[in-house]
Amino acid sequence: MRRLLLSLLPILLLPASAGARDYGQHGAVFPVVERDLLAQIQSRLVAMERSGETARLNEQLKARTLARVERPAAVAGIVHARADRSWLFDPTIVLQQDIRGARGELIHAAGTRVNPLDSVALRSDLLFLDGDDAQQVAWALGQQGRPKLVLVNGAPLALMRARQRRFYFDQQGTLTSYFGIRAVPARVRQQGRRLEVSEIVLPVRAESGQ
Repeated sequence: MRRLLLSLLPILLLPASAGARDYGQHGAVFPVVERDLLAQIQSRLVAMERSGETARLNEQLKARTLARVERPAAVAGIVHARADRSWLFDPTIVLQQDIRGARGELIHAAGTRVNPLDSVALRSDLLFLDGDDAQQVAWALGQQGRPKLVLVNGAPLALMRARQRRFYFDQQGTLTSYFGIRAVPARVRQQGRRLEVSEIVLPVRAESGQ
C-alpha cells in the first residue's frame, strides 16, 4: 500500500491544468457586436440620398398627394337617384358633458337637448352631386340662392377652375352618412327647426333617346 501511494503521489501533486487537453479551434470565432439602430437608419438614409431613391420617393408621394387633392376618393354606396325621396331631419343632439363659457359659467348642462338651428341658421341650401355627371353639375349651377355645392365624386378643383364656383367634397361620406343620403343629386334645406332632405330625380335628357 505504501508503494502504491508513493507511485500515485507525483500524479496527485500535478496542477489541475496539467490534465486539460487542447483540442484546437473549430470554425471561425467572431466577437458579438450589436450595431446601433440609429446608425443603421442613418446609413440607409445616406445611401438612399446618394442613389437618388429619396428624391424619387418624394416625387411619388407628391404626385399621389396632388392626385388625391384633385380627385378625392368617391363616397362609397352613393348612386344616381332613380326615385324622388324626401324626409325631415332633426339635428337635435343630447350633450354628453357640460358646456361652459370662457369664465367657467355653465351654458348647457350635460343631458340637455340642443338644436343647433336655434342658434345658427342654415344660410344656404346644400346640394350633393356627382361631379362627373354633366347633367347634375348643370342642374346644381342653375339653382337659385347660391347653394353650397358638395361633390360625392369627381374633381372639385377642376370644376372650380372651369366654372368659377366653389365646390366642396364630402370626404369619407361624413355628411351624406349623417343625413342618410343614398342617392344624388340631393338637397338639404332648413324648414323651421328641422332640415328637409330630398333625393331628386332629374328629367331624362333628350339625347338619351328615352
